[in-house]
Amino acid sequence: MGIDWEEKMFEKARIKLTLWYLLIIMAISFAFSGIIYKGVADELEVRLNTLEHRIMMKGEIPSGPPPEFQPYFIEGLEIAKNRVLLILIYTNTGILMFSAIAGYFLADRTLRPIEKALEEQKRFVADASHELKTPLTALQTSMEVTLRDKKLKLKDAKSVLSESLEDIGQLTNLTNYLLSLTKYQEDKNGLEFSEVNIKEVVGSAYKKLKALGSKSEVDIKIKVNKQLISGNKESLEKLMVILLDNALKYTPKGGKVTIDSKKDRGCVRIFVRDTGVGIAKKDQPYIFERFYRADQSRSKANVQGFGLGLAMAKRIVELHHGSIKVESVEGKGTTFIVKLPA
Repeated sequence: MGIDWEEKMFEKARIKLTLWYLLIIMAISFAFSGIIYKGVADELEVRLNTLEHRIMMKGEIPSGPPPEFQPYFIEGLEIAKNRVLLILIYTNTGILMFSAIAGYFLADRTLRPIEKALEEQKRFVADASHELKTPLTALQTSMEVTLRDKKLKLKDAKSVLSESLEDIGQLTNLTNYLLSLTKYQEDKNGLEFSEVNIKEVVGSAYKKLKALGSKSEVDIKIKVNKQLISGNKESLEKLMVILLDNALKYTPKGGKVTIDSKKDRGCVRIFVRDTGVGIAKKDQPYIFERFYRADQSRSKANVQGFGLGLAMAKRIVELHHGSIKVESVEGKGTTFIVKLPA
C-alpha cells in the first residue's frame, strides 16, 4: 500500500515537473516566435515599399503601381505573413511534443536520486528497527519469565540481570553504530582534513584491538611504513579499527592478521589480510551494504555484529576520495584493500 502511494506521489511529481519544464520552454519559444514573426513581417513591408519606390523612380509607373494592382501587393504580403506564421506554428508544435518527452525524461532523472534516497532511508529505518527489535524482545521475554517465577532465587536473578546488561550493551553498541553511520552519511564536506601519517593511524587502531588479538590467540603483524596523506585522522582510525576488528572476528585461534601498505602512482594502498574463514563469492558484492551479513561462509557462534562496520568503512573511504575492495577465498582468508590519494 505504501509503495503504491509513493509511486503515485512520484508520478504526480514527475508530471508537475514536466509541466513546469513545458511552461518555461513554451514561454521562451512563443516569445522568440513573436519576435521572429514581427521581424519577418516588418522586413516584407520594407521590401514591398522599396519595390514600389524603385518602380516610381524608374518612371515606369509615375504614381506607383496602378490602383487595380494594389490589392495584389497587399494580398501577397498577407500570404507571406501567413506562411511565416504557419511555419512558426508547426515549429512550436514540434518543440512542444519534443519538450514533453524530454521534460518527462529529465523530470524522471531529477527525481530519481530523491526517490533512491527515500528508498534507502526507508530500508535503513526498517533494518534498524529489526536489529533493535531482536535484543529488545529477548530482554522483554527474559524479564517477563523471571518476574513470573515465584521461586526466584537471588543467584538466578543476578544471572538474568547479567544477561539483560549484555543485551543492553548490544543495544548501546548498535545505537552508537547507527549514530556514527548517520554522521558519515550526512557529513559530506564537514570532515577536517590535515596531514596524516598512515603508520600512526594503524598503530592507534592496533593499540585499541591488541587485547582482543591476544584473547582470541590471533597473531597480528604490522608492516606499515611512514606515509603521509591528506585526511581526517579520527575517521581513518575508525576505518582501521573496523577492518582490523573484522579480521580478528573471523580468524580462528592460531591464525594471523597482517596489515601492510605501499605507495603506488600517487596513492597509498593499505592491505588488511587475515587467514580466516573467507567470504563466499555470492556474498562479496553485498558485504559493504548496511546490515548485510554473510550467514554461511562467515558464521561463528561467538561472533557479534550488526552488519554496519563495513558500510561505515566504505563511507569513510569515499569521503577521502578513495576506494575499498575485497579479495577472498573460502577457507583460506580475506584481504581488504584500501586505496587513498597520497
